[in-house]
Amino acid sequence: MQEWASHLCENRQFGSKMTDSKYFTTTKKGEIFELKAELNSDKKEKKKEAVKKVIASMTVGKDVSALFPDVVNCMQTDNLELKKLVYLYLMNYAKSQPDMAIMAVNTFVKDCEDPNPLIRALAVRTMGCIRVDKITEYLCEPLRKCLKDEDPYVRKTAAVCVAKLHDINAQLVEDQGFLDTLKDLISDSNPMVVANAVAALSEIAESHPNSNLLDLNPQTINKLLTALNECTEWGQIFILDCLANYTPRDDRESQSICERVTPRLSHANSAVVLSAVKVLMKFMEMLPKDLDYYGTLLKKLAPPLVTLLSAEPELQYVALRNINLIVQRRPEILKHEMKVFFVKYNDPIYVKLEKLDIMIRLASQANIAQVLAELKEYATEVDVDFVRKAVRAIGRCAIKVEQSAERCVSTLLDLIQTKVNYVVQEAIVVIKDIFRKYPNKYESVIATLCENLDSLDEPEARAAMIWIVGEYAERIDNADELLESFLEGFHDESTQVQLQLLTAIVKLFLKKPTETQELVQQVLSLATQDSDNPDLRDRGYIYWRLLSTDPVAAKEVVLAEKPLISEETDLIEPTLLEELICHIGTLASVYHKPPSAFVEGSRGVQHKRLPGSAGSGETVESPDTGSAAGVSDAPPAVIPSQGDLLGDLLNLDLTPPATTGPPPPATSGMQLGAMDLLGGGLDSLMGDESEPLGGDLGGSLGMGAGFGAPSAAPAASFSAPVSGGLDDLFDLGGGVGMPMGAYSPPKTVWLPATKGKGLEISGTFARRAGVIQMEMTLTNKAMSVMTDFAIQFNRNSFGLAPAGPLQVLTPLSPNQSIEVSLPLNTVGPVMKMDPLNNLQVAVKNNIDVFYFSCQYPISMLFVEDGKMERQVFLATWKDISNDNEAQFQIKDCHLSSDAASNKLQGSNIFTIAKRTVDGQDMLYQSTKLSNGIWVLAELRVQTGNPTFTVCLKCRAPEVSQCVFQSYEAVLKN
Repeated sequence: MQEWASHLCENRQFGSKMTDSKYFTTTKKGEIFELKAELNSDKKEKKKEAVKKVIASMTVGKDVSALFPDVVNCMQTDNLELKKLVYLYLMNYAKSQPDMAIMAVNTFVKDCEDPNPLIRALAVRTMGCIRVDKITEYLCEPLRKCLKDEDPYVRKTAAVCVAKLHDINAQLVEDQGFLDTLKDLISDSNPMVVANAVAALSEIAESHPNSNLLDLNPQTINKLLTALNECTEWGQIFILDCLANYTPRDDRESQSICERVTPRLSHANSAVVLSAVKVLMKFMEMLPKDLDYYGTLLKKLAPPLVTLLSAEPELQYVALRNINLIVQRRPEILKHEMKVFFVKYNDPIYVKLEKLDIMIRLASQANIAQVLAELKEYATEVDVDFVRKAVRAIGRCAIKVEQSAERCVSTLLDLIQTKVNYVVQEAIVVIKDIFRKYPNKYESVIATLCENLDSLDEPEARAAMIWIVGEYAERIDNADELLESFLEGFHDESTQVQLQLLTAIVKLFLKKPTETQELVQQVLSLATQDSDNPDLRDRGYIYWRLLSTDPVAAKEVVLAEKPLISEETDLIEPTLLEELICHIGTLASVYHKPPSAFVEGSRGVQHKRLPGSAGSGETVESPDTGSAAGVSDAPPAVIPSQGDLLGDLLNLDLTPPATTGPPPPATSGMQLGAMDLLGGGLDSLMGDESEPLGGDLGGSLGMGAGFGAPSAAPAASFSAPVSGGLDDLFDLGGGVGMPMGAYSPPKTVWLPATKGKGLEISGTFARRAGVIQMEMTLTNKAMSVMTDFAIQFNRNSFGLAPAGPLQVLTPLSPNQSIEVSLPLNTVGPVMKMDPLNNLQVAVKNNIDVFYFSCQYPISMLFVEDGKMERQVFLATWKDISNDNEAQFQIKDCHLSSDAASNKLQGSNIFTIAKRTVDGQDMLYQSTKLSNGIWVLAELRVQTGNPTFTVCLKCRAPEVSQCVFQSYEAVLKN
C-alpha cells in the first residue's frame, strides 16, 4: 500500500485540485447499487469519481468486493490515474476473488506492451503484488518482455517484480530463467536498474542462503561501484550492502574498493553513511596497519559519524548504538572526538546513557581529566538513573585508566560528602571494585565509608559495604560491631546481602578468632538452620565443615588472594562483535544481537564474519583458484573456540555406553541412572554451550585455519605440474632402515589422591596397531572400596573419545592398584582447545565425579598412511604459503640421520627422501593427522652437531608447535 501511495503522489498532475475528503462521506442506502451504476457509466469523469469512492470505502474497511467485475472493466482506459486506482483495488481483492482476477490477465498482457513506459511499469508492478498462484503462470511472458524493455524505468520495476514472484513461486522463477536475466541486469547501463537487480538478488539470496546467486567477482564489483555514483540513495544502500558481502582477494583490491566507497560518507542520508561505514570497517581488516592509506581512512571515518549525532534523537540513538560497536572494534577512529559525546541538557535519557557508555570506552590517559570533570557534573543532575550511571562511570574510569584512579577516588569521596542517598550508595559499590583492582592503595577512605553505613538501604550497596568491612576487618577496629548491626535483621535482607554477610563474618573470624567466635556461630546457625534458601544453606554448611575440620584450609580458601578485576567487563564477545560489525546499519546493530536471535524462520540467520586481517596468516582464496590438489576430499570441520571446562563436563552423560561403537552425543543433563550426581542446578550456572559451527572450508588443503573432520579417504594424487627446481632433491632415497616401535611417554599423575577423594589416576597414551590407547593406573588410597567406574571426555581439538566403556571389572579395594587400557577413536565432538592437545576428562565412581586435564602427545594422531608420493610432496611444499612455515631447533640430540629417520618412522613420521649438502643431511618427511591434516617437514642433521633443525609446513599452522614437540620427544627418548 505504501508503495502505491508513493506512486500516486509521484503523479500528482493527474490528480484533482480539490480535496478528496468528499469520497469518504457516506451516501444513501443503495450505496453499492449506485456505485455499480456509476462504474458502468459512459462518462469518463463519472467513472473516475466512482472508482475513487470505491477505493475510499475500501480504505476505511468496507467490503466492496461485490463490485469486482465492474471495477475490472474500468481497466480498459488510457487515463493513468484511473488505471492506478483500478490496479490498487485489484491488488487488494485478487486474493479473495482469484477466479475473477483471471479476467484482468489479458489487460496486464496488453498493458505490458503499451507505448507509455509508465503504464508498462505499472502493469508489471501490479503483477508482482497479486499473490495468486493461478495468475502467476500467465504473467511470465509479460515479465520476460519487461525485463528486456528498452526503457530503464520498466526494467528496474521488472527486476523487483522477479523477487516478489520468487517469494510466491520460487520453482517457476528458476524454471523460466528469470534469475539469469536478473544477473544480466547487473551489467545494465542504467544505475537504478543495477541497484534494483542487486536488491532483488540479495532478497532472493537471503531466503536461499546456499544458492550463491550473487556470484561476486572483481568484474561485477567494478560494475556495482560504477553504478554507485549515479543511482538514488536507496539504490546506493542496496549496492553498498551487497559490496559488504564480498571478500576482496588481497589488500590492493580492498584499498581500491575503499577509495571508491569513501565519497558516500558525505551523503545526506544517514542510512547511506552507515552502509558505507560497514563496507569500510569490513575491508579495513585486510589493510596492513602500517599503510599510509590506513591512517587516512581512519581520519575520514570520524567526521561522518560525528555528523550523525546532530540529527534528531531517534537517529542519534541508532548512530550511537552503531558507534558503540565501532569503538569496541577500532577505538582509534574516534579517540579525538570525545567532546561530541558529552551529554546535552535536553538529550533524552536513552541518548544520555548511550553517550555515557561510549565516553568510558574512549577514556584514556590523554582525556581522562576532561571526562572526570564531565562525569562529576552529571552526578549532580536531577535524573536519578543518569546520576547512578555517571557515578558508576567514574568507577569504570578508575579501573580502566590506572593513572586516574586517585583522582577518581577523590571525586567519589566528594560525591559521598553530598550525602545524597543514591549517590552515596552507587559510590560505595564502585569503590569496592576499585579496592579489587588496586589492593592496599586506597584503604584510607574506609573510615569515610563506614560513616555512611546507616544510610544504605539498597541490597547492592549494603553487600558492597559488608564486603569492604569483611575484607579489611583487620584495619577496622569495630568491624565486629558493624557486621553485628547487619545481623540483627538477617532474615529481612536480600539473598545477595545474606551471602555477603556470611562470608564477611567468616573472614572476620579467621582474622580475629578469639573476639568473634560467638558471632560466627550465630551467623552459621542463621544461614543453615533458620534459612530455607538452598544457596545460603550450602555456603553455610561448607564454611561450617571447613572451620570445624581444617581451620588452616579454611584460611587458605576464604582469605585466598583474589584475582584483579579486568578493565572492561561489558565488552561484546569478539566473534559476536565481528558479526555485528557486518550488520552495521541494521536492527542487529541497534539490538546488539545477531539476526538469528530475533528473526524468525530461515531468513537473515546466515552468520557473517570479518575477513582475516593482513598478515594474520589466513589466506583468502578467490573462488576460481583451488589448492594445487586435494589430499582429502572431506571438508574439514571448523573447531570452535574453547569453552568452559566445568560447564562442558557438567553436561556429560557418564553412563557407560551400551555398545562399543562411537559414544553418543553429549546430553544436556548429567544422568547416572536416576541419580543426579551434582544435585542439579549447576548446568544453568554455566550457561548454554553453543553447538560447534560446521563449515565447508574447501577441502583439507584448501584453507589455512580448518582442522579436518575424521576422514578415511585415501590420499588423492596431486594434479599440479611438477618441474625443475626441487626435483633433484629426490634422487637419493636410501638410508631408511627398519622402523623402531612408536614412542610412548612415561606415565604421569593426572588426578592426585587429594583431589580424587583417595582415587589416584596416573597415565599415558600409546598408539598400537593403528589404535590410540589411554593407559591408566587407578590406585585406591581411600579407606572404602571403589566401584562403578565410568569415563567421559569433553569436546576437544581432534574429536578424541572413548571407543568403549572403562573396563574395571572388579571392585578396587583400599591400597590396591589396577592397570586399565582404554581404546580411543577420533569421531567425538570437536572444539579447539588451548593448548591444542589438551584433553579434559571426567571420571565417575561410586564416591563422586572427578575432573582433570591432561595433554596427549600429538604423535598419537599420526596415522599409518601418512607417506606422501614424492611428486605430491613437491607440489604441496610449493603450494603451501611461506607464511605457514615454522622453524624449530632440537638440542642435545646425538643421533645419525638414519637413526633419527628410523625412530621417527616408528611414530608414523615418514622419510620420503634424503640428500646430503656440504656434510649436512637433509631429510624430507611427511605425516598425516587423524583428521586429514598433512604436515610436511625438512629435518637437517649436521654430522657432529647435536642441534637438529626442523622446518614444518602445514595448511593449519596451529598444529606446528605440537608436531615439533612430538619430534623432540621421539628423537630425545
